[in-house]
Amino acid sequence: MLLDVKNLSVHYYTLSGVVRAVENVSFHINESEWLTFVGESGSGKSTVAHGIMNLVPSPGKIVGGHVIFDGKNLVTMKNEELKKIRGKEISMVFQDPMTSLDPLRKVGDQIVEVMVEHGVEPEEAKKNAKELLKSVNIPPDRLTYYPHQLSGGQRQRIIISMAMAFRPKLLIADEPTTALDVLVQDSIMDLLDEMKSQGTSIFLITHDISLAVERSDKIGIMYAGKLMEYGDVDAIIENPLHPYTSALFASTPDLWSDKKIYAIPGYPPDLREPPSGCRFHPRCQVFKERKDLKGICNVKEPKMIEAEPGHFVACHLYGDENGNSA
Repeated sequence: MLLDVKNLSVHYYTLSGVVRAVENVSFHINESEWLTFVGESGSGKSTVAHGIMNLVPSPGKIVGGHVIFDGKNLVTMKNEELKKIRGKEISMVFQDPMTSLDPLRKVGDQIVEVMVEHGVEPEEAKKNAKELLKSVNIPPDRLTYYPHQLSGGQRQRIIISMAMAFRPKLLIADEPTTALDVLVQDSIMDLLDEMKSQGTSIFLITHDISLAVERSDKIGIMYAGKLMEYGDVDAIIENPLHPYTSALFASTPDLWSDKKIYAIPGYPPDLREPPSGCRFHPRCQVFKERKDLKGICNVKEPKMIEAEPGHFVACHLYGDENGNSA
């Protein structure tokens, strides 16, 4: 096991109240494995990624849990120790490449800086930077360009090239294909596939369920700061257990059928005052249709259980009243 996240909780302390952005999220990633988190905007996917890196922005704070990476707890690690790991053993591709790159510096200088920071000699770093750009199908002369002189796809591939510099053990990619055309999206996913084939584990965050299904080994379903379902991709596709997972799949367009696209009723909750019990129950059609779930789903928080081998779910439809597997 490369990464083991246990009961990770992240809160944001704002003037209007405490935002419980992530609550008791647990999962793991093995070596050379691809895990994708999907869910609506504001579900906590990106906050989990920042929590893993111990880069939660102010006014956020990790208030509980552990992030064990290669036997080391990143949550309790000092910043100087974390600097040796970030960018070398764990790399992150942020959502917006324009804000990830310094607009006032040439991209080549920024790639070289990452390598020099981790002990590579400047001349060797410049040589390696050219090879990195070639590996993502960008001409080496683009090293002299500023970020605004490049397209969105080129900027994103440059960010990925920086992440590839040391062949990290884990790559975290937060919406790396947002606002890019489908051909560029596909080329970026192919790059991640190539890194995985060379031994890098991938943690992808996306809204695109079809992308998650196509590329991943495992999928995690996030809603309102909670991990609702988690397991092997085939098991979740063939037998989605949580009503929210089923609703997400039903809301995905299918070009090859004439099915009506389902819209999940209502809106995600305000995480300053999340609903009692299961956070999805105010929007859950199963809860609304079954009288026997009243006083359960809206009162008691469900525990994450292993409903099937390798298939975990947090839902009162599975397991006994103590949260044990059925």
